[in-house]
Amino acid sequence: MTHYMNLNCRPFQMIKSGQKTIELRLWDEKRSLIKINDEIVFSCGEETITAKVLALHRFENYEALYNSLNLLKCGYLPEELDTAKADDMNEYYPPEKQQQYGVVGIEITLL
Repeated sequence: MTHYMNLNCRPFQMIKSGQKTIELRLWDEKRSLIKINDEIVFSCGEETITAKVLALHRFENYEALYNSLNLLKCGYLPEELDTAKADDMNEYYPPEKQQQYGVVGIEITLL
């Protein structure tokens, strides 16, 4: 199955370069359809890249995810690790949505 996700330019470029290999999302109705070996077409404007799903890392919230996954693979730069915090994701997904759905780190590889 093929899934489609829009990204901001920075995470898109990081995935494209191979630096970011885990995309963080809510485990909502749309993402709960994703299975290992599915493909995801990421887009930023008119540009697209396709990736294969290697693993799904599910957590109750971003606090648990941040304590478990390698944040360098999630899109942080080495110099940002000291200030990286789960609350960074509240800008995209409010805590009440995290509580409602849970969250997922979608591990990918470019095709």
